[in-house]
Amino acid sequence: MRYKLLQEGDIQVCVIRHPRTFLSKILTSKFLRRWEPHHLTLADNSLASATPTGYMENSISYSAIEDVQLLSWENAPKYCLQLTIPGGTVLLQAANSYLRDQWFHSLQWKKKIYKYKKVLSNPSRWEVVLKEIRTLVDMALTSPLQDDSIHQAPLEIVSKLLSENNNLTTQDHESIIVAIAPLLENNHPPPDLCEFFCKHCRERPRSMVVIEVFTPVVQRILKHNMDFGKCPRLRLFTQEYILALNELNAGMEVVKKFIHSMHGPTGQCPHPRVLPNLVAVCLAAIYSCYEEFINSRDNSPSLKEIRNGCQQQCDRKPNLPLRLLHTSPDLVSQEATLTESRHKPVIVTSNEIHVEVERNNTANQKMTANVGNGSEPNLIDCLMVSPTCSTMSIELSAQADRILGCYVEILKMLSDYDDWRPALASLLQPIPFPKEALAHEKFTKELKYVIQRFAEDPRQEVHSCLLSVRAGKDGWFQLYSPGGVACDDDGELFASMVHILMGSCYKTKKFLLSLAENKLGPCMLLALRGNQTMVEILCLMLEYNIIDNNDTQLQIISTLESTDVGKRMYEQLCDRQRELKELQRKGGPTRLTLPSKSTDADLARLLSSGSFGNLENLSLAFTNVTSACAEHLIKLPSLKQLNLWSTQFGDAGLRLLSEHLTMLQVLNLCETPVTDAGLLALSSMKSLCSLNMNSTKLSADTYEDLKVFL
Repeated sequence: MRYKLLQEGDIQVCVIRHPRTFLSKILTSKFLRRWEPHHLTLADNSLASATPTGYMENSISYSAIEDVQLLSWENAPKYCLQLTIPGGTVLLQAANSYLRDQWFHSLQWKKKIYKYKKVLSNPSRWEVVLKEIRTLVDMALTSPLQDDSIHQAPLEIVSKLLSENNNLTTQDHESIIVAIAPLLENNHPPPDLCEFFCKHCRERPRSMVVIEVFTPVVQRILKHNMDFGKCPRLRLFTQEYILALNELNAGMEVVKKFIHSMHGPTGQCPHPRVLPNLVAVCLAAIYSCYEEFINSRDNSPSLKEIRNGCQQQCDRKPNLPLRLLHTSPDLVSQEATLTESRHKPVIVTSNEIHVEVERNNTANQKMTANVGNGSEPNLIDCLMVSPTCSTMSIELSAQADRILGCYVEILKMLSDYDDWRPALASLLQPIPFPKEALAHEKFTKELKYVIQRFAEDPRQEVHSCLLSVRAGKDGWFQLYSPGGVACDDDGELFASMVHILMGSCYKTKKFLLSLAENKLGPCMLLALRGNQTMVEILCLMLEYNIIDNNDTQLQIISTLESTDVGKRMYEQLCDRQRELKELQRKGGPTRLTLPSKSTDADLARLLSSGSFGNLENLSLAFTNVTSACAEHLIKLPSLKQLNLWSTQFGDAGLRLLSEHLTMLQVLNLCETPVTDAGLLALSSMKSLCSLNMNSTKLSADTYEDLKVFL
């Protein structure tokens, strides 16, 4: 039978008898402090008038208890315990046998724990200490008590023992670890014990204790830990354990097997906490690689200063560990021969960090425009200087380089699991890395594999995380696009990201406008090389009138006509434009209802059959149309009422409608799969008067937001 461990104040009913002296003289110190008169029941006084019976006036310390026994003689009072203390005995009477046994085992446990604390606090011979530790562990494992402290108390005793004795041999370390291993199967190690385990992983990474004892402990931490912020030493122990695995002969293969064991053999990991905990360990380890540079960040040139060429060195603190070095005469002469408008390069050094920066007039003018108010520019804006104009290299120590390589490789492994990829993309979307890591070429080059995996995933919840987490911030899309500090190719990854985003729900004016403003050059270059996605982008820019400048439009047309795929798609665009003019020509019906079960193809076929310039009311209720039909709906300039009741029209279609149908007044979305993401786009439709969102996935917060705008 299992019992709950007795805590101070848990005894409610008792009988106290003492044959020799009064209670007030012997009941002292720290036993059960809540023994108040209304918690006690008086015993029958007929046994012996000389025996004091009644209430406890003071407490009894656990250390004062010499023995605890169950009363078993004939005619003994029911459910009683006998406590032997200096000067006599005390009888405790419980209400039933279960409660009596709970008291008995709890008092035995407390008594023994105090004994082991005393014995192990002053170790003499380590052979005896090791034997006592094993006995303590066996007692905890065989105890009928069921409480977290049953296993935690021995671990804390051993942890204190190890922290106070630093002269142990390696063999003593391993013997103690093996002795307490059974207690670690269902319990997290205390903080001091984690420090001891970390030290062992660093000093003896190839020890069999790491594989045989630490592996189940780390597995339990990753499966059940809820917050490393409350127990950071558990995270540090996990981090050192993985590094120890990487030191084995097989290296990353052992780490890969460990990660696979945490995921499980099925396609879905059964433990939801494993991925967040692994990512937390990876982020902390990567952060530690750049900790030296991060700690000197206050006294180092900020990215704003770097972009300005560190021209205002005199305004900085005088006691800087960083030194501004003038360029060599050779470099200056070479720079002067290239162009007089370009600034001299400067080199900033701090221990092992070297930053080389070059600036031209155009970059400086852009910087002046962006930070004219004197505020610090955002992270990636600081870094997004063309690689031809700026190079940044960070040299890590050998140990930091090994740590970085190990944990970036783990992030790659995590991105290979389909079920983990959505959560991983969400965790990495805010770019949770220090700016020093983003400026490190090796780090961004290795992390490119993870971003590529996100860009190849067709699920919207994955590839949408390539974009910024909120407006005004840059994301992985900007960091790895041409001109970004992490871009080390000719735009192949950029084209992949644009392709997956355009194929999902980002074929919008806003997205195209951002490409036209920031990435038009790379788009045209990739289109000139025959990239079909970029050819489609340029055609959409012309179709949606994104480009206002006539010369730029002509340049885009010339680019399209320079390749076969571009020429073909431009001809199709011209055909669509002619059809659009015919469609928008005045005439045709003002009201139109499609039969139920109609599809996107049926709607496209109908709208291509004549003029619909006068169409104001269109009902697609109970049809099979999807968001794909939005490309045809936005061509109806006079549309004021649109009924999409019980269709498969989704968020992507709503985004298109909100940008093009400026005259829409009535919209019925009842029983459609739209969500908050799409409904929020409707806030820009100022002419909308009636909106039906019954039986959708609308949340209360989005409803309140829409009430403000509409």
